[in-house]
Amino acid sequence: MSDVVTVTDLRVALDDDTSIVSGFELTLAAGEIVGLVGESGSGKTTAAMALLGYTRSGSRIVGGRVSVDGVDVLADATSVRGRRVAYVAQDPGSALDPRQRVGAVLAETVRTHFPDLASAGVAERVSTALTDVGLPADADFTRRFPHQLSGGQQQRLIIATAFVTRPAVVVLDEPTTALDVTTQARILDTLRTLCARYSTAAVYVSHDLAVVEQIADRVVVLYAGRIAESGSRDDIFDTPAHPYTRGLLAAIPDVASSRPVRAIPGRAPQLGHLTDGCAFAPRCAFATDACRASIPVEVALSQTHSVACVHQGALVDVGSDDVVDAPRTAVADALPVLRVHEVDARYGKSAVLHQVSLEVARGECVAVVGESGSGKTTLARGLVGLGARLSGTVELDGVAPAPTARGRSQTERAALGLVFQNSQRALNPRRRIGATLRDVAKHFGAGAQADEKVRATLTRVALADRVLDLFPRDLSGGERQRVAIARALLGDPQVLICDEITSALDVSVQAAVLDLLARLRADGVALLFITHDLGVVRAVADRVVVLRDGHVVEAGATNAVLDSPTHEYTRALVADSPSLATRLGVRS
Repeated sequence: MSDVVTVTDLRVALDDDTSIVSGFELTLAAGEIVGLVGESGSGKTTAAMALLGYTRSGSRIVGGRVSVDGVDVLADATSVRGRRVAYVAQDPGSALDPRQRVGAVLAETVRTHFPDLASAGVAERVSTALTDVGLPADADFTRRFPHQLSGGQQQRLIIATAFVTRPAVVVLDEPTTALDVTTQARILDTLRTLCARYSTAAVYVSHDLAVVEQIADRVVVLYAGRIAESGSRDDIFDTPAHPYTRGLLAAIPDVASSRPVRAIPGRAPQLGHLTDGCAFAPRCAFATDACRASIPVEVALSQTHSVACVHQGALVDVGSDDVVDAPRTAVADALPVLRVHEVDARYGKSAVLHQVSLEVARGECVAVVGESGSGKTTLARGLVGLGARLSGTVELDGVAPAPTARGRSQTERAALGLVFQNSQRALNPRRRIGATLRDVAKHFGAGAQADEKVRATLTRVALADRVLDLFPRDLSGGERQRVAIARALLGDPQVLICDEITSALDVSVQAAVLDLLARLRADGVALLFITHDLGVVRAVADRVVVLRDGHVVEAGATNAVLDSPTHEYTRALVADSPSLATRLGVRS
């Protein structure tokens, strides 16, 4: 097939001419799906959005050529957006107008791009688009507002809106990051089907290589705004040639394997602070003087595979000291520090949790898993006295705390620390990190020793004192999450409750955070780890509790539950979880 997308020597820069993306090249055939991967800040979203002729405020496309379906995007971006190039956002909740009904969202898109289409034709397009993504096309559903849909339904609606115009290419920006594994599997299947049905090419932007392996035909690996490696799916996952690519693969926790998870040492360079030579050299254990001398050019290893590395495909092993060990078995007779027995919860008349029981011992990690809406977050917030009240028995070291945070003593509030999913929203954007942490330390009685307590806690989470003078916006995603964990640790909690704290992190940062949690466990902190990622569960948890519609359907040792699940729901979750174990040649 002829290429429907051609990107040549693309350069995107800030207004001061600092490069964000340089030398980026890409071709896409009709129906082909290309995965664009890399850590946060690698430039993958910037490169993908150039297909729409779009750049974020303060940046611009300063060089290169972008052609979509025969149209020069840089000369006429307006004509391609929505019609020839569609976009699927990561967060459908913020992408949808809360005032528009489902049917109106789709109908407006059709009318905008096909103004001469009759009402009957618009209605037919809307109905077909909804059916294509597995949503009802009846009047009852089309009259709903976005807030009346589940997260998975909202994402399907965004996908329907993208495909309703039959675009030549669709840009998919982390479309499954916040979804549970079952919903994610269905969305990926829907995307594959639609791209094949309508011969629509796709650029799939993601930090999750296990997901990319499931959907992409080809993969492009970006680092510091340049292509580090590109190739077919088999090239990248079976014979990765760049140390960075191999590092990303080594950082992925896998549901089917208890292999150690390794973080890439160091952090990606900030804009305007690139060193001479290979940008990855400061983090690479195999860098030589030749790596630092000049920027490496892409070298073809085969007709489908190329790499920008002076090693030119020599197989190397990339690792670091940040290794998350496989789950260890907790001491069988250890007394639980947290005991939850036959707990119920309600929102109004609706029951959310039903007779939930679990125990967590000191230094142990217990994971709570399940689809969205299973009650995981309700349990987490209820345990710290927020949201719905829990009825039943909740005990910390044998003592029942007050049911609400407001009614608890300072000691009771300190005993349970909660780390929220979104560290960006959890931290006050107008306050420096030092001010935020000092206030928490003083609240828990540090007094004149607040500064000393804060610095000691930063050391505990592997952060330098320099972050105290920074605002949340000045930190990377991993650093913000470490700050959020530090804030929870300032009360010296017996139990740290982690609510989906790694779901939005790229794989290397996630591995570093998981290593941090392992170190906290070694200090005696108990972890209640709430997640939808069974790969992460395999990497960190001793035991797992499976929730479905507020009921515990299965519980037990992590390896036993994931290797031989007994409940059909657990079996479905394991089957829907992406795995690279076969590709990487590892066994559980």
